[in-house]
Amino acid sequence: MHQIALFRVFLLNATVLITHQIDAAYWHEWNLFRIPGGNQVNLLLNLPIIALVLLAFAEVVRHGPRQRQAHALMIFLGLLTVVLHSLFFALGHDEFAQPMSLLLLAAAALLSVTQWVLLGKSR
Repeated sequence: MHQIALFRVFLLNATVLITHQIDAAYWHEWNLFRIPGGNQVNLLLNLPIIALVLLAFAEVVRHGPRQRQAHALMIFLGLLTVVLHSLFFALGHDEFAQPMSLLLLAAAALLSVTQWVLLGKSR
């Protein structure tokens, strides 16, 4: 039972985080992080991150030996996203303040914590 729920939460979390990356392009997130090279470098940085998410998904789908690490990666990425954007809000940045942007961040927080709890129960 926990495995099915864990899989569903993984899929939802990955979907939310990838959608957040689409939103990040709208908000020119590379400016917040002061990434030189702008969108071009931002796109290059997203290639390995999205590849890792897809590889992690494949590991979970095939019940591979590293599926716990795959879940841990998603939890880390989700919580990291929320922490970084919370810091940006605390520093007075108003990017990502639209309702869907906030909903994606809240969903990443909720799904990451839920995934963490389910992962702990699946031992």
